[in-house]
Amino acid sequence: MPPEPLRIATRRSPLAVWQAEHVARRLQDRHPGLDIQLVRMSTRGDEITDRPLMAVGGKALFVKALEEGMLEGRADIAVHSMKDVPARVPEAFRLPVILDREDPCDAFVSARYGDVRELPEGARVGTASLRRECQLRARRPDLIVESLRGNVQTRLAKLDRGEFDAIVLAASGLRRLGMGDRITRVMPPEDSLPAVGQGALGIECRAGDAEVQRLIATLDDADTHDRVAAERAVNARLEGSCHVPLAAYAVLEGDALWLRALVASRDGRRVLRAEGRAPRDEGPALGDRLAADLLAQGAGDILAEVH
Repeated sequence: MPPEPLRIATRRSPLAVWQAEHVARRLQDRHPGLDIQLVRMSTRGDEITDRPLMAVGGKALFVKALEEGMLEGRADIAVHSMKDVPARVPEAFRLPVILDREDPCDAFVSARYGDVRELPEGARVGTASLRRECQLRARRPDLIVESLRGNVQTRLAKLDRGEFDAIVLAASGLRRLGMGDRITRVMPPEDSLPAVGQGALGIECRAGDAEVQRLIATLDDADTHDRVAAERAVNARLEGSCHVPLAAYAVLEGDALWLRALVASRDGRRVLRAEGRAPRDEGPALGDRLAADLLAQGAGDILAEVH
């Protein structure tokens, strides 16, 4: 029998709570009468907002606290933004479910300018992502790109107070919070290649919880799962994290995957790219192959500098 109730570990941020509640509703649709409880947890990544995320341990901090809660028996599953999940999941856990993907692209948000190209020389742009930062610098080396931490509402408030001329963040987070109207322009992958797993939610559980895995399996989206698996293979080979300006984005073309990947220096002066196609069931091998291509181009040197 499933735990009573099924307890979902979540961070306390509005977006994290929305994601957990979204999963709860989807599970109750599939399993009418299932009792679900949200267990709100604080993570070190949420508590420290005055320093860049990479300086305090990276996005893995968001995941680790929820995993500890599951190990301690306080929760049965955890809902994650897949872009926050490290490439390798600890042996005590499984990540069997990836839900259908929201918009995976980055969003340019500004009250005065319609696009990165319209920003004046020396404009201040805020972002929490090294991946976004390096791609912005590559396109516009004249911009002042600064770290922007905090939840979505906090970031928008800083923009509205005039601390930045523009900010760049995930379109999916804005849409999920009902703030899609704040998006000035969705940045296509050609302008800002998305993060591994961006826009997708994953459900993690303990390795031995067969009944829990059976309950949540109904939410797995095969198309998104295959795309994200290919992207995560790039991450795994490069041992990437939020410390690393790394991007990987896969799309389905019939039964084939088209995968693009990127590694760049923080200043944007070196941008290494790789892309390829393969049958969808060979996505992880394709991701590994593209990572090897990037390493052959010198990605190892860039990653060593960042670490």
